[in-house]
Amino acid sequence: MSDNPSTPDETEVTMTGEAVSDGAYTLLVADFSDTTSAREAYEALKEVEDGRRVQIDGVIVVNRGADGKLTIEKATDHTTRRGLRWGLVGGAALGLIFPPSILGSAAVLGAAGAAAGKIGALRHRNELSRELESSVVPGHSAIVAVVSDPAVLELQKALARADAIVESAVDRVVADELRAAAKEAEGEAPAVESGSDGSAPSDTDTDTAEPKA
Repeated sequence: MSDNPSTPDETEVTMTGEAVSDGAYTLLVADFSDTTSAREAYEALKEVEDGRRVQIDGVIVVNRGADGKLTIEKATDHTTRRGLRWGLVGGAALGLIFPPSILGSAAVLGAAGAAAGKIGALRHRNELSRELESSVVPGHSAIVAVVSDPAVLELQKALARADAIVESAVDRVVADELRAAAKEAEGEAPAVESGSDGSAPSDTDTDTAEPKA
């Protein structure tokens, strides 16, 4: 990716893919050549999400090893203004894209991993898998997210350091099933700090062990 100071507002993200449904929501995978950039983009998404102009249902950071296996690197119990937990819905989206053979036991991280395991039988899974499964290059890290509008400038800026972004539309039925799987998995998650109403505290991260550079 080249540096071009003459166009400061232009992102250098490659966007490919095509819609497979009515486009109510978008499931996207942003591929990063290094984990640090993926983490920074993840934090940037937390900063810009406001539940109104920038609406994000779920997001999760994953690493893909040289053997093709995926592990969840970062899953946050951050509660958005709409009360949707990023790690849970992001984990469910992960299960929508990738088969269990790629996820494996190493991908399980609390409720996020449980959510991924509950969503694989969705009726749109095959179409989404064909479009998105190859979007994470072995040896790279990625962000998997469910958003209402990927064209929002703040969201594009947060993902501007991605090597490529592949996105695919999902309809409201699938989006609702993602949330349902996340809600079901939440009941099976290990205990985490929470308020008296069971909501997770804002900006509380649950991470796997830090990968070695």
